[in-house]
Amino acid sequence: MTERVAEVTRETKETQISVRVNADGCGKAEFDTGLPFLEHMLEQVARHGLIDLTVRARGDLQIDAHHTVEDIGITFGQALARAAGDKKGIRRYGHAYVPLDESLSRVVIDLSGRPGLSYRVEFPRARIDVFDVDLIREFFQGFCNHAMVTLHVDMIHGGNAHHVAETIFKAFGRALRMALEVDPRTAGVVPSTKGLL
Repeated sequence: MTERVAEVTRETKETQISVRVNADGCGKAEFDTGLPFLEHMLEQVARHGLIDLTVRARGDLQIDAHHTVEDIGITFGQALARAAGDKKGIRRYGHAYVPLDESLSRVVIDLSGRPGLSYRVEFPRARIDVFDVDLIREFFQGFCNHAMVTLHVDMIHGGNAHHVAETIFKAFGRALRMALEVDPRTAGVVPSTKGLL
């Protein structure tokens, strides 16, 4: 099987982002973004998704974190799409429920080739330290649009905002891991009756 590794760089007037993904990694993570909370969340994706993930970002954080978070999502999506390649032999669908104390979230993903996000999350407060929780949706929207995946993110129970976010990102990692996994029974076959994803 071909190595499923990709690196993408995105440069705009607002941000400079570089993302490297190894879809067959062991959960190694390396970040330099200026956004500690987002790095903590992305570390959950790497660890629970068994994806090696490197993200380097420079953005207009003197304005706010919006452009940087969104563009990291976009660039991660592009890198993951490249790493997944023609998607032959993968499971395609993935899902996970993850609890953390009082919080519980579910993430379901389809590496469908069609972008779509259903995001049903209500945070109990607007910020986690200085991080605006609205940006979590922006991250996932950017990811979906550029990875060309359908993603459903649902908070089932929540109390503590940090716990809610962490359950979402851990479940996202585990759902990705399942969807990207190669099924030996379908080696060389695209998991679609269309023959293309």
